[in-house]
Amino acid sequence: MTDDCPEIPARRADWTVLDTPVGPLLLAATARGLLHVAFHARGAALRRALDRLTAHLGAAPVEAPHAPSLAAPREELTGYFAGRTRAFHLDLDWSLTEGFTQEALRRLATSVPYGSVTGYGELARGCGRPGGAQAVGMAMGANPLPVVVPCHRVVESDGGLGGFSGGLETKRSLLALEGVLPAPLF
Repeated sequence: MTDDCPEIPARRADWTVLDTPVGPLLLAATARGLLHVAFHARGAALRRALDRLTAHLGAAPVEAPHAPSLAAPREELTGYFAGRTRAFHLDLDWSLTEGFTQEALRRLATSVPYGSVTGYGELARGCGRPGGAQAVGMAMGANPLPVVVPCHRVVESDGGLGGFSGGLETKRSLLALEGVLPAPLF
């Protein structure tokens, strides 16, 4: 039996775990840029994220905390959590997204600055999809670059937080860090 599809060469990705105030974050980067950020990067959650990357890349990502590809993401995310970084200036590898998901995430990354929020419907209208709030919600849930591509800044039109891949407490913490919500009392 022959394979009619050309073989896709494996790409290298380096990864590390960054300890943050919202818990450990997996950072994975290729030569193109930051590829993936995953919350709760310990145990089974870390293994699932690495398995997803292996399937996408065609090879297992390499644990390399001091890799040059991870230096800028580590530095900017550390600055963000310390309150020094308000805008990310990172090269991003968008290859884990496509179609409307990528369009909505790119629009979000360029149009909703630090310290502000937008609604799912508003973002959908900005993408030329009035009535597409649910599609935006699905795109935010599929965001492979949370924090850097700030899906935590997308909220419900009635002021509710909506969902979040890192959990609602993490979303509240990120919005409090940016001054959108009051800081928790505990």
